[in-house]
Amino acid sequence: MLVSFTILLLFQCLGEGIAYVLHLPVPGPVIGMLLLFAALVAAPALLRKIEADANELLRHLSLLFVPAGVGIVAAASSSSGHWLALLAGLMGSTLLTLAVTALVLRAASPKDGDV
Repeated sequence: MLVSFTILLLFQCLGEGIAYVLHLPVPGPVIGMLLLFAALVAAPALLRKIEADANELLRHLSLLFVPAGVGIVAAASSSSGHWLALLAGLMGSTLLTLAVTALVLRAASPKDGDV
């Protein structure tokens, strides 16, 4: 278990370092996930090494959202005058997500003659 978590944290730290050094507008953990994906494609043995522990971590993923929720509640007071903009952004992003999901589903679903 310690080896698996070390590998996952290594890729996260590597992504953070790359994002910091290159001044990229992408979060470091996202870069780390892309690097981990590339490593898993290149070395399937790595997948067998981290799969069980990664699945166990994913089972408890909801616990990782607690600090983010606390941060949102703590920062809510600083956005007290911007509720209209926040609501518009929330509605717009939700509608955009629904539209993109529908388009991807339509493009990925088999056509009538393809079945």
